[in-house]
Amino acid sequence: MSSTTEVTTEEKIKEAAKAVFTRKGYAATTVRDIAAEADINLSLVNYYFRSKEKLFQLIMTETIQQLFDQIQPVVNNEKTTLDEKIELLVGHYIDMILQNPDFPFFMVNEVMSGSVEPMVNNIKNIQSSVFAKQVHALRSEGRFDFEPVHVMMNMMGMIMFPFLSKNVIINSGAMNDQEFIRTITERKRLIPIWMKQMLGI
Repeated sequence: MSSTTEVTTEEKIKEAAKAVFTRKGYAATTVRDIAAEADINLSLVNYYFRSKEKLFQLIMTETIQQLFDQIQPVVNNEKTTLDEKIELLVGHYIDMILQNPDFPFFMVNEVMSGSVEPMVNNIKNIQSSVFAKQVHALRSEGRFDFEPVHVMMNMMGMIMFPFLSKNVIINSGAMNDQEFIRTITERKRLIPIWMKQMLGI
């Protein structure tokens, strides 16, 4: 089996597993489900990844690391102001999710699975970032009177929740797919405004 075939097969299995984990959740997913989604023999999943647990852990680690690798240059840029960082982070997250609409569901499944070590380690890095220092500096100046952790929690909540509730919103008739995308795109402008108001900047 050539290396090209191996890479292709591995990626095919990983993409299939990510889709099934997103759709069914970790606990309800079986290796047989993943093999069927990838349209390959069950033994190939076990050959490449040994178990559902190892496959899930690999996908989770890669997904989280890819996300944080992309935002680290933003949160650690000493030349940009806090409000510039907020605009960049919001724009980055929304664009990324628009391109990968299953991402929020996959992240929720990861958190619910209890396997959150990669996420914890990366959040610790953000807590020591230039972004975090700028937020703490604002609090020291008396711009706001709450724990700085609320800043990231609020920003991520405003970004993620609309995507998590997309099916409910569309099925209710409140808007269609095109209107939803327009609304999400508008939030790229609105969320930084709301965050700046909250921070007093």
